[in-house]
Amino acid sequence: MRLCLKPLAVLGIALSLGACAGRNAASVSATPSEADAYGSYLAGRLAASEHDVGDAAKLFRESLAYDPNNPDLLNRALLYTAGAGNLDEAAKLAQRVVVTTPDDRIARLALAVAAIKRHDFREAREQIDKSAKGAFTALTLSLLDAWSAQGEGNTDAALAALKDVTSEGGTAALHTYHRALILDLAGHDQEADAAYREALKIAPNSPRMVEAYGRFLERNGRGSDAQAFYGKYASDAALQPVIDAARARLAAGRPAERLVPRPQDGAAEALFGIAASLSDDASADVAILYLRFALSLEPGLDLAKIVLADRLEAIKKYEDAIAAYRTISADSPYRFAAAVQIAVDESRLDHNDQAIADLISLTAERPNDLTAWTALGDAYRTGEKYEQAAQAYDHAVKLVNPVTEKDWPLFYARGVAEERSHHWAEAERDLQYALKLSPAQPQVLNYLGYSWVDQGRNLPDAVMMLEKARSLSPYDGYITDSVGWAYFRLGRYQDAAKTLEQAVLLVPGDPTVNEHLGDAYWMTGRKLDAQFQWNHALAFGPDEKQKAAIEKKLQSGLTATAKNG
Repeated sequence: MRLCLKPLAVLGIALSLGACAGRNAASVSATPSEADAYGSYLAGRLAASEHDVGDAAKLFRESLAYDPNNPDLLNRALLYTAGAGNLDEAAKLAQRVVVTTPDDRIARLALAVAAIKRHDFREAREQIDKSAKGAFTALTLSLLDAWSAQGEGNTDAALAALKDVTSEGGTAALHTYHRALILDLAGHDQEADAAYREALKIAPNSPRMVEAYGRFLERNGRGSDAQAFYGKYASDAALQPVIDAARARLAAGRPAERLVPRPQDGAAEALFGIAASLSDDASADVAILYLRFALSLEPGLDLAKIVLADRLEAIKKYEDAIAAYRTISADSPYRFAAAVQIAVDESRLDHNDQAIADLISLTAERPNDLTAWTALGDAYRTGEKYEQAAQAYDHAVKLVNPVTEKDWPLFYARGVAEERSHHWAEAERDLQYALKLSPAQPQVLNYLGYSWVDQGRNLPDAVMMLEKARSLSPYDGYITDSVGWAYFRLGRYQDAAKTLEQAVLLVPGDPTVNEHLGDAYWMTGRKLDAQFQWNHALAFGPDEKQKAAIEKKLQSGLTATAKNG
C-alpha cells in the first residue's frame, strides 16, 4: 500500500498539513501492518495540527518505515523531526530527501546546519549552494554562507556573502550587525568598532547588539568606555539582565568573551535573529524550527531559549515552554525572567497554587522586580483571590516610575481586583486612570462602563463609553452584551433586544448574555422567546446564584426587581 498524500508545503510557504485526497481509513482494505502505518500517518496529522511536534515526528517516521520512499512522508518526517529538535535524525532524513529533490530547501538547510555543527564549513557552503533560493530562505542562506566562509578563514568571502542580505529581505541593522561580528572574530578591531556603532544607530535597543559591543569594549581594554556605554541603557528594563551581568563582570574583573566566539556561534546567531523577527502567531512553527537549528549549533544561547519558549506559548504549548525555560542555566542573566515566566505558564496550566508559591519566592528574592509582582497579581486574580491580587499590584505600582501610557494594563488589572474585592472607590479611580493613560482601550471602557450600568450610575456617560468600546472592538461579544444591557437599563428595550441578539451570535454559549437577551425579549412582549433564552442560559452552566435567578424568571417572569438587576 502506498499512502495517499498531497505534496507538503515546506519552509517559506507553510508548515500546514495537506488533506488526503482519495482513500480514507474506512475504505482501506489493509493488512495489520498497513493499517498500523496508515493509523500512524493519520495520528501524525492530528498531532501536527495540534502542534505536538515531537509526537508528529515519531508518528510520521513510524509510517515512513512501512513506505520508505514516499517523498511526502519523507518531507513530513524531516520537517517535524527537525522542529522537535532531533537534528541528527533530521540530517539522516534530509540525505534521503535530496536523492529525489536535490534542491529541497528544508533538507539542504538541515544538511548545512549539520555540516556547520561538525565544523565542515566547505560542505556547509556546498549544501547552501545546492538549495533552492526562495524569498525567505535566501536571506537565511546568505547569512549561513557568510559564517561558513568565515569558518574557512575567508573573511573577504564572508563579507561578500553578507552584501546580499539587504537585497534578500534583510535589514540594514541585520547586515551591519553580522558584519561587525565577523570583523570582530577576524580581529579587525577598528572596522568592527565602526560597524558595531553603525548597527547601534540603526537598532539602538537591541539586547544582542548592546551586549556584543559592550563585550568588545571590555575585551579591548576600554573599561571606562564600557561603563559609560552600559550607563546609557541602565533605565531600559528590557536590557537590565544584560547590563546587570556586564556590570557584575566588570566589578569582579572577569574577562569578557566575544558574544560570538566561533563561526558556528555566528550561524546560530543568524538563525536566532531571523526567528526572533518572526513574531506573529502564524510564523510560530517556522520560528521554532529556526530556533531548534540555532540551539543545535549553540546550546548555551539562552536568549534563543527565551524566544523558543515564547513561540511555544504562542501556540499554547505551555508544558513545552516550561521545559525550554528550565534549560536556562542558573547563572544566566535571563534565569530570573525565565523563572517568572515558568510561574505564568503554570497558572495557564491551572497549576495556580504552584504559580503563586513560586512567585512569592521570586518577589522575596527580588522585591523590586516589577514583572514578578505583576505576575503574582495576575496569578492571584486568576485564582479569584482578589484582595491578595490588589495587594500584589500595589507593590507593582510603587515600582513604576515614571508612569507612562504603556502602564495602563497594570492600573486596569488592579482596578478589576479592587472591584471584585468590593472596593469600588479605589477600583473606579484606577479604571479612570487607566483610561487617562490610554483612552482607546476597549476592555477598560467596557469594564468601567458596565460597572456604572450595573450600579445604575452615570448611565449616559456609561452608554457612550460602551458604544465607543464596541466601535473599537466590534466582534467582542461581551462588549456588545454590555451595550445591550446598558440600553436595557435605560429602558430602550427594542434597542437592547437587537443588540443582545448580535451579542448572542458572537458568544452563543455564555449564560449571562443569553439571560440578558431573555430579559430584553420579555420587556418587548416576546415572552416565549424570553423563556427559550432563559432555558438556554440554564443549559450553559451559570453559577448557583444566577441559576436560582433564572429559574425564578422561568416560573414567574421578569418582576420589577429583576428588571433592575
